[in-house]
Amino acid sequence: MNTVQLNDSALVTSYIAGNESAFEELVTRHKSKVYTTILLIVKDTYTAEDLLQETFVKAIHTMKSGRYNEEGKFSSWICRIAHNLAIDYFRREKRSPMITLEDGSNVFNTLSFSEESVESVRIKEETHARLRELIQQLPAAQKEVLIMRHYADMSFQEIAEATGVSINTALGRMRYALINLRKKMSNDKAAYDQNLYAT
Repeated sequence: MNTVQLNDSALVTSYIAGNESAFEELVTRHKSKVYTTILLIVKDTYTAEDLLQETFVKAIHTMKSGRYNEEGKFSSWICRIAHNLAIDYFRREKRSPMITLEDGSNVFNTLSFSEESVESVRIKEETHARLRELIQQLPAAQKEVLIMRHYADMSFQEIAEATGVSINTALGRMRYALINLRKKMSNDKAAYDQNLYAT
């Protein structure tokens, strides 16, 4: 069978039926776009290569288990898997975000990180952990933009391209994410250091 002439949908069907070369053709067609999608977020070639492999492994498991949805395009589907894995990478890393609130102040700008006491280190860690929990509670689109901006250090142009929206939409989502995050923090003062709002 000449897999090169088949469209993506036919290749997926052929692969599920047992034709391994059909999947090889899918990888050949889409690996460059998938890699670019990941690299745009993680900005590290080694990490991007690892996540590229993970993306196609996840695709294999999904297709082999019969959970692949034929309604969407394969290219969009595989890039969405890659995008989600790249975002999950930053969640696993648990990097401490430097969130700037809408008034321009930094969430952690009142905490001294030099010569910290055990207590201040504990408070900072708990605050970061609670902040990550609050971020996870945001609407999906807002959470995505905030993570890409503050954890992945992406520009709004890059975020717009990666998520398929306009820059204005990306900016709007970020603004609402910060507003909602500040509301959540204000309603949850007992769970984080009171010094965060010290003037």
